[in-house]
Amino acid sequence: MKKRVTGLGGFFFKTKDPDGIKTWYKEHLGLNTDQYGCTFWWKDKEGNDCSTQWSPMNEDTNYFEPSKKQFMMNFRVENLVELLKVLKEEGVTVVGEIEEYGKFGWILDPEGNKLELWEPIDKAFL
Repeated sequence: MKKRVTGLGGFFFKTKDPDGIKTWYKEHLGLNTDQYGCTFWWKDKEGNDCSTQWSPMNEDTNYFEPSKKQFMMNFRVENLVELLKVLKEEGVTVVGEIEEYGKFGWILDPEGNKLELWEPIDKAFL
């Protein structure tokens, strides 16, 4: 298998007031926020459009389960199905089912942090 992780897809975290946090970051740091947070656009080394997401989420979200942490990282990957197969063979805990929007899959690191793996379709945002 060639590359596993190709970049950071996003950072998601729990907060008591997602809308207030988005407003603060927009006002003080100039983030272009919307209902999901802020999408950062960039180009990969081949010149393809890519994105990274910053998303504050309500503190009662269950999206991070089974992790009890206050955040979740999302990593961009090239071939999610193959990577999850290899990780499972290596003894990594795979959680949930693959979802389609691009493709998403989840694993747990040794400390119980839920990591989201994403095979993106960046053109879907355009």
